[in-house]
Amino acid sequence: MNYLIQYKKTLTIFMAVALFLLNYSIIKNNLDSNFIGILFSIVLFIIGGRKTNLNLSYPLAGLIFILEFISFRLHTKSLHFLALAVFACFVYYKISGKFSFIAFFCIVLFSSLFNTFFNYLTTEIKQTLCYTVFLTLKSFISIDKIEGVNFYINNAKITVDTACMGLSMFKTGLLSGAFLLTLEERKRKLYFSIKQIILFCLIIITLNIISNYFRIITLILFDSTQENMMHHSIGLLCFLVYQIIPMLLVVHFFKPQNQELFEPQKKKNLTPVFAIILLAITATSLKIKTNSNDRLLENLSAQYNIQQGNWINKEVFKISTSEKLIYIKTPAHKPLICWTGDGYTITESTEIRRNNEEIWQIKIEKNNKQYLSYWWYEYDGKKHTSLIKVLLLKLYSNKPIRLINETLKTPL
Repeated sequence: MNYLIQYKKTLTIFMAVALFLLNYSIIKNNLDSNFIGILFSIVLFIIGGRKTNLNLSYPLAGLIFILEFISFRLHTKSLHFLALAVFACFVYYKISGKFSFIAFFCIVLFSSLFNTFFNYLTTEIKQTLCYTVFLTLKSFISIDKIEGVNFYINNAKITVDTACMGLSMFKTGLLSGAFLLTLEERKRKLYFSIKQIILFCLIIITLNIISNYFRIITLILFDSTQENMMHHSIGLLCFLVYQIIPMLLVVHFFKPQNQELFEPQKKKNLTPVFAIILLAITATSLKIKTNSNDRLLENLSAQYNIQQGNWINKEVFKISTSEKLIYIKTPAHKPLICWTGDGYTITESTEIRRNNEEIWQIKIEKNNKQYLSYWWYEYDGKKHTSLIKVLLLKLYSNKPIRLINETLKTPL
């Protein structure tokens, strides 16, 4: 019997390694961008794992299958990588009987899926924080007006940089919180409940918002929005005062009470479940390796003269007219991220209606010149502003999704 159990464990490890080798390029790309966070999460999972009487096999298997189904249909590498990460947790849990909910949340946090989700919220979060700061400061100092992330004070313009909306410190705060919880568990030899872990994560997120709120206020008061030593020092000081110190105080109010408990359960034959998972991951891995056929120009409106355009790369088609620049792209290329990468500052992003359809209007600025840009997702001839909505629609059809971005060449 022991030989059979050991044989199954060895075979499981072998198949897991084979799948990871099959997905070497995807894993490498994610490790390159989030190496420290992923490595830290793995360490937390090993040292913070505990034996549990919860049967997590079916929930984990179900989550992997859902992620791979969506990845297969939408050709989404970020979801596929997350499925591989969950599969690694599943294998470790089946072999050792241990699981760490704290580290599992960290693994999700450092997946490229979370990066994509957070990047899509960057501008909205930044503008909301800036407007809240404006409401706070207008009673104390003379602020002429605010436009997106631009404050006009005494006829001078102060622009808040991207880091001030919390992206650079958000993961650091949650990772610090995970480390504190794991430390408390090992010190007390007791364990936090899932509700306690989720509540503590929500507190950390709240502290992060407060930290960046005061960071923006301090930067404006000291007129230090340019990248320099003082600018970064203020950011680190606010992070320490408004996030790390409160977190160290709050964690003492969270008392782990669950003892390490593992009651042997009736053995269930999970071979069919494991086989289905392997089949799903293998099929998706092979599909992801093929080039996706995005069909960006299929059934494109006649108003776009593709004869005037050219392919920037396989995911971006550019048309230049005398009045505007037009980009037809895959949904992953959100204009707010692309324009920022080209050195533009996003000063405003609002949802408007044009021809009875909702689209996004953004104001971008470079070299003291401001331009208007419009963008939307197009699916089945209709315009949409929600990525989640068009992806859900695509799950049940084979129709292409494209992102169209039109930017006026004449400055405002």
